Amino acid sequence: MENTYAEKEPLIKVNNLEIQYTSGKEVVCAVNNVSFHICESETLGLVGETGAGKTTIAKAIMSILPNPPAKVKGGEILFEGKDILKLHENEVRKIRGKTISMIFQDPMTALNPVFVVGDQIAEVIKTHEKVTKKQAAKKAVEMLEMVGIPGERYGEYPHQFSGGMKQRVVIAMALACNPKLLIADEPTTALDVTIQAQVLEMMQELKEKYKTAMIMITHDLGIVAEVCDKVAIVYAGEIVEIGTKEHIFDDAKHPYTRGLFNALPSLAENQERLQPIEGLMPNPADLPRGCKFHPRCPYATAECSERIPELIEIVPGHFSRCCRKEKENG
Repeated sequence: MENTYAEKEPLIKVNNLEIQYTSGKEVVCAVNNVSFHICESETLGLVGETGAGKTTIAKAIMSILPNPPAKVKGGEILFEGKDILKLHENEVRKIRGKTISMIFQDPMTALNPVFVVGDQIAEVIKTHEKVTKKQAAKKAVEMLEMVGIPGERYGEYPHQFSGGMKQRVVIAMALACNPKLLIADEPTTALDVTIQAQVLEMMQELKEKYKTAMIMITHDLGIVAEVCDKVAIVYAGEIVEIGTKEHIFDDAKHPYTRGLFNALPSLAENQERLQPIEGLMPNPADLPRGCKFHPRCPYATAECSERIPELIEIVPGHFSRCCRKEKENG
């Protein structure tokens, strides 16, 4: 996918990324030829079903893939012009947590239960900035207060906080060093609807304050509509459609993307039944030939089972991976 619509140089550029997991004789093709880029202050939403490969992409950017069983088979991740995949571990540690941070999916397991929350935030600051222990503690208190937690709770343990408060602590930790790129892996999944809205609003405010670029990993198209500038639809380890939020919501082209929207309830129409996508996600250890979506696609032809379609640019900045679109644009 060419950088045909970026007005400025991308902060991060992922090119043809391929990742596999090996378990015994079984090879799981988790990420297949994924490419995208993000500029400063921009938010990209990675949307797809469980097992689509979204978190694997995020872990590759953070260089925290478990090896073994994970193995990057090809591609590059260019962050500020440097390929993260080729950096030595010591160089990666200077980036991870400072210029690239991640909010993990489950705040219950992201925090160490035997250390007070303030010290866990202060540790990040001490690791990446030349400050004293006292200065790090002061900055940690400021970060807690910035995410709506009283500074007096610095000395409390994770079990003394609710799920929403734990997630706020994790966000404070991720933003402690003013990262240039923030990866949010389903940050509101474990939270109730009211707290979800508060956390999303807070993340948006902090993102605008620090001009942070963000990758938002989610199943929720409502969250995407609220916080994202661009959207990438991921299916079976591939990006099947990518474009601006307006492209995806107003003029979705790929059958899978349309299926996701058709499966959502509408307040504008009187629907008796939703239209789910038939079938299940394919086994990543035994992916179908040709287009990965063709066994579930209502428009599939014989050609779809024989050939992997290219990611075709439909209009500037809007790409779709579909045999039908190739013919229409070819």
